[in-house]
Amino acid sequence: MSTTRSGYATTSERGLRWDSVPMRLWQKAKRLGTWDPAGIDLGADRRDWEGFRETEREFILRTLALFQAGEEAVTIDLLPLIDVIASEGRLEEEMYLTSFLWEEAKHVEFFRRWLDLVPEARGDLWGYATESYRTLFVEELPRAMGALRTDSSPVAQIRASTTYNMIIEGVLAETGYPGFRESLRATGQLPALLEGITLVARDESRHVRYGVYLLNRLIADTPGGWDLMNARMNELLGPAMGVVSEFWEHFDPDDGPFGQTMQKFLDFASTMFDRRMRVLERDRGKALADIERATLADIAEEERQEEPVAAGD
Repeated sequence: MSTTRSGYATTSERGLRWDSVPMRLWQKAKRLGTWDPAGIDLGADRRDWEGFRETEREFILRTLALFQAGEEAVTIDLLPLIDVIASEGRLEEEMYLTSFLWEEAKHVEFFRRWLDLVPEARGDLWGYATESYRTLFVEELPRAMGALRTDSSPVAQIRASTTYNMIIEGVLAETGYPGFRESLRATGQLPALLEGITLVARDESRHVRYGVYLLNRLIADTPGGWDLMNARMNELLGPAMGVVSEFWEHFDPDDGPFGQTMQKFLDFASTMFDRRMRVLERDRGKALADIERATLADIAEEERQEEPVAAGD
């Protein structure tokens, strides 16, 4: 690996590609991602916590323990991908990924702050991690992302991005956050937790959008890339659904806390899987310029639908 450089992109004719997908996401991250976990008032949540039944507390703590470990995992495991993107000279993507990593770190702070200051759950929460959860977060995610340290090939990147962006974030996180927000809205309580979850989910939507774009780019340039991605998605779908079903072994699956059911969460997960696959299918076989245009159109549509996040939303 060279330890010197011949120049810099932003002082050359190349400049910055302002109309690219990662630069559009970078602008969104600057506008929407600068919330402060320490600025969310937890006073009402501390008062509300005292009134919850034991099974409701268990539901919340079990959910947050999985969110907490998951956010720490994706914070740690993103670094090898950033290194690969930087080494390829993809400056706009590297710029966006700095916000991506910063946001994941903020999510770690938010959940840990809430656990420390509301239920004061400072003991060992790892016991809430089930077999499928450990398979994904202890084995598959660090293995796929860590492999990029010695193998930066498109094949390794497809495997890593499918694991990180599509399964961990695109299926699990985007299943957990809507379901949990629905539970919190049903209570009319814990406004700080609801506000934080809503902000976290908004950040994660940008992360998934980048992940779909990254996979589309890699697949377009890699012979057999689609089959690699599809095989990995199907390989990990079982453990991903297992995370949901194993969580519900601790609650009545048909009449859980806050009116939730296991089937609703399984349906969320299946919907998220299908949604990601539909976008990848739509862009399959397209030239990169066409993928870029389609993704920018998706982002523009999301921006038209965005609303400010306020406490209690």
